[in-house]
Amino acid sequence: MWEKQIDLNAVFELRTRTTDYFGIGAIHKMKDIAKSLANMGISRVLIMTGGSSYRKNGAWDVVEPALAEAGIQHVLYNKVTSNPTDTQVDEAVAMGKRFAAQAVIGIGGGSPIDAAKSAAILLKYDGRTARELYEFKFSPELALPIIAINTTHGTGTEVNRFAVVTISELEYKPAIAYDCIYPLYAIDDPGLMYGLPENQTRYVSIDSVNHVIEATTTLAANPYAIMMGKETIRLVAEYLPIALEKPKDPAARYFLTYASTIAGISFDNGLLHFTHALEHPLSAIKPDLAHGLGLSMLLPAVIQEIYPARPKVLADLFAPIIPGLKGEASEAEVAAKGIEEWLFRMGITSKLSDEGFGEEDIDRLVELTQKTPSLSLLLSMAPVKADIATIRRIFSNSMQPMR
Repeated sequence: MWEKQIDLNAVFELRTRTTDYFGIGAIHKMKDIAKSLANMGISRVLIMTGGSSYRKNGAWDVVEPALAEAGIQHVLYNKVTSNPTDTQVDEAVAMGKRFAAQAVIGIGGGSPIDAAKSAAILLKYDGRTARELYEFKFSPELALPIIAINTTHGTGTEVNRFAVVTISELEYKPAIAYDCIYPLYAIDDPGLMYGLPENQTRYVSIDSVNHVIEATTTLAANPYAIMMGKETIRLVAEYLPIALEKPKDPAARYFLTYASTIAGISFDNGLLHFTHALEHPLSAIKPDLAHGLGLSMLLPAVIQEIYPARPKVLADLFAPIIPGLKGEASEAEVAAKGIEEWLFRMGITSKLSDEGFGEEDIDRLVELTQKTPSLSLLLSMAPVKADIATIRRIFSNSMQPMR
């Protein structure tokens, strides 16, 4: 059993700091949140979101009147893209400063919420830029209150202290983690997610799967992260096929959202390693690449490398999708191929070569894993040595399907 691998003397933090309203119809809790903000003396907020989904999914129909009823004015920045950039964050911060915003609301998936978290910091630090924040030129301890309205079941950012923004000029996609950016309130309403496109449904769900595969196998892994990781895999294995067949199935959206949320808490406690550290260079170079797709293409090769170091944990974790694993180091190839076959069954068949990457890109990708701020920390948490040879091998073995 994996419990035997836990160091009983290793002290870890259990992080659950956000009040998250979860369930179908939770968006209507925005009224209570707006009243709470008003009671805090907040009367002006910056809202950050993408181009149109916040209207199409119905969130805006509730948020705008709830703020108005509470006497809260708002200014809207709706230019956040997938893989948000430092330029977008700086634009939103400038807007928020002109408006004298006292809180920040992010509406959307990981991109708008991460951008909102970043803006919330910079609105407390005059003269600082998003690039300085993500190059670790300073270590913030303050941020404006953050409200995260989640509309995809993938990142878990609505309940944790992480954010990711791309520095486009350098092709860097770093991650930050600060206690000051735990959202004060979050809303996880699966009813907002019925309209997610088929591929996005796949990719965001696989993001949550990757979160727990990494969180349960880092050097900081703990029973809390592992417990939530097991449930995440079970739920995604059961409900992702249903959501793909019946996009408006309430139970499927509910439990995929729940899986995403607990996965976000899992990696807030257990951290991440290879798959995210190696995916960030991919989508930094190709900003249109969906984060979840990038993770999916890398995952089998990552499993092949790490399985021998954590066979008991991974065999337990993978039981719903790869039955029969015994938790032995010699099963690494079987586990890796089993994960790839499951991804293919879920409709994710692309590998790096299909998305325009070739062997000639590996040097640049490896370089970015070494130079991008924060990625060295993720790599240092891997259960096997994250040397250049291992990183290169993962990229190379992700170019084509496993044989």
